[in-house]
Amino acid sequence: MASHSDTLVVFFGATAGANGGKLGSDERELILLVWQIVDLHEKKVGKLQRCLVKPDSLDLTEQCKEETSLTVDELLKAEALDSVLQQVQQSVSAEVKALGRSSYTLCVDGPLIIRQVLHPEASKKNLVLPECFYSFVDLRKEFHKCCPNSGPAKDLTLSSMLDYVCIPPVEDQMAGVTEVENMVLIALHILDEPYNHQFTGFEAVKYKFESGACKTEAVDSETVIRARGLPWQSSDQDIARFFKGLNIAKGGVALCLNAQGRRNGEALVRFINSEHRDMALERHKHHMGSRYIEVYKATGEEFLKIAGGTSNEVTQFLSKENQVIIRMRGLPFTATPQDVLGFLGAESPVTDATEGLLFVKYPDGRPTGDAFVLFACEEYAQNALKKHKQILGKRYIELFRSTAAEVQQVLNRYMSTPLISTLPPPPMVQMPVMAAQPFLTTGTTRDCVRLRGLPYTAAIEDILEFMGEHTIDIKPHGVHMVLNQQGRPSGDAFIQMKSSDRAFMVSQKCHKKMMKDRYVEVFQCSTEEMSYVLMGGTLNRSGLSPPPCKLPCLSPPTYAAFTNPAAMLPTEALYQPPLLATPRTPQPPTHQAPTLAYYPPQAHAQLYMNMNMNYTAYYPRPLSPPVSPSTMSYFAAPPGSMAAAVAAQPPPAMLQHGAQHGALVRMQGLPYNAGVKDILSFFQGYQLNPDTILVLYNLSGQRSGEALVTFPSEETARRAVAERSNQNLYGHPVRLLCCK
Repeated sequence: MASHSDTLVVFFGATAGANGGKLGSDERELILLVWQIVDLHEKKVGKLQRCLVKPDSLDLTEQCKEETSLTVDELLKAEALDSVLQQVQQSVSAEVKALGRSSYTLCVDGPLIIRQVLHPEASKKNLVLPECFYSFVDLRKEFHKCCPNSGPAKDLTLSSMLDYVCIPPVEDQMAGVTEVENMVLIALHILDEPYNHQFTGFEAVKYKFESGACKTEAVDSETVIRARGLPWQSSDQDIARFFKGLNIAKGGVALCLNAQGRRNGEALVRFINSEHRDMALERHKHHMGSRYIEVYKATGEEFLKIAGGTSNEVTQFLSKENQVIIRMRGLPFTATPQDVLGFLGAESPVTDATEGLLFVKYPDGRPTGDAFVLFACEEYAQNALKKHKQILGKRYIELFRSTAAEVQQVLNRYMSTPLISTLPPPPMVQMPVMAAQPFLTTGTTRDCVRLRGLPYTAAIEDILEFMGEHTIDIKPHGVHMVLNQQGRPSGDAFIQMKSSDRAFMVSQKCHKKMMKDRYVEVFQCSTEEMSYVLMGGTLNRSGLSPPPCKLPCLSPPTYAAFTNPAAMLPTEALYQPPLLATPRTPQPPTHQAPTLAYYPPQAHAQLYMNMNMNYTAYYPRPLSPPVSPSTMSYFAAPPGSMAAAVAAQPPPAMLQHGAQHGALVRMQGLPYNAGVKDILSFFQGYQLNPDTILVLYNLSGQRSGEALVTFPSEETARRAVAERSNQNLYGHPVRLLCCK
């Protein structure tokens, strides 16, 4: 940035749309430039120059026609922007040299013509602006220094400044000329007595965005915006180019990621001050390519949450200045640093070899398939990007431009909590079926997709990676992996989408796409068809085959509605395998029905021997890591309600083979991580076995803090309650109650 100058070039411009205080807010092109030189030493002025610019679009707004009096015919005869800018530079340089001066600086009435018009338009048209357009002085701020009582600099106008110093304004019929002549009058006035002002407030436009790690200092909320609707492959340099002309703080672009660690089309941008932030807000719905970008205010806390520092490993990785960062996604879990270096090749050497690689891992050390790579220059990075979707091992690798903020955000997400939580272990014993609405609802709307032919080793991470950008269109609780009778993956999965249109798009774009070394078939289907398969039916090209539980002789009731007390089943039949069925309309009971549905264990083999109905339900959420049940052994019931319902019944037996009579004790206040072994240890000396203990789970598949224990006799149960009630288990006092 210049520290002094011999001459000023008083500069004015107008666009084909809004002008004045809204200059540049509507993305309209420049159509007029006017300038005049002021010699700061001699306090003399040069010849006034006026030049028209031919825009790509000759559509002038009515406001523009009224303010500038320009016509389309006049603009048709003008030259394009790049030619006009070269003429400006040559004309000014020649005149400054003729005056015997060595340097000059643009002087403008507010920064909009430079920051909001010239630089954004040149960036879109891939024009290289002359160096003189990267430094300027703002006449309003200079006048405010001389006349601080004239009001805030941002509120000053040419008329108000002239009125303050009692100078009559110049009136001219030609657009642009009036403004420049009045600016020259003000400049000459503050150069003279009594002000003797020196123009020192040189403002600079950054040539290039500086990437780097964000310091964990407080961030002023008046300097941060949120940009939405970005192309998912946008880099920090692309975003900086969208805001060209405005100065972004070093490392001030933070790309936002969704719960699956992928970019969600949003970014937080931090500017050097509130003035630049306010100008950025005026670019709301400006275009990046063919997409318009929404720009909103954001807070410093939001920015730090996304771009804040992480571990020492990340800090050390990002400590190398002026490095280009590339993100690699889809690496084989067995990939080594040497494999990655070999994949990138000699034409794209990594900075400091293996030290320029950062592998992203889960907290337990398992690789996620992501890595970040540092390159010393743009050429090396471009060579690496040419490897996009090439094969390493048996997997194709995706490569994208990345940022320091994205590195920190990805590491924050993966290292704090797994993006997809690991499944809880299956319960030790089966759960009672509550009279509650099942997880699935039926419908004929084709808003689901079926994935067929998945690798048997495919995990939820692989499915979400396979879905790519369509992951954001998945309904909450909407991913279902089908297991076979042995509880192993069947190669099928169902995904519930937000609409039938989204489901159709996924089926078109992902059909026969590769997952690992297999291609996966993707078909659009309805929720009803999905339910049929999940309950044991088959869905193929020849149609639907009903599941065994839909056959008349094998369809047990889903709700506890009994018409005859004599039909009540024995208490031994309380516990049964998990059940998932389409809900029916319950028949009104003729008496007070119990809250549980009973099925005798002797009938299990007959009722369920052919049911291929077990599946795992994963619940991707947009903002937080999911907590998902592992099997349909979990049913909708608030914590404690299941225990209360069971305790109200006569004491059941919890044996796999036949009945066992005894006394039931309810445990409350258990640690949520307490299991059967912990309860056996708690009742050490009472000769219990694992089959007599039932740990209760809530709807989220988590332990509810309650359990039921069957003792051999009522006397033993009472003694256990008396001796062990309110004793601590891992620091938690446990309450014991005898169930009558």
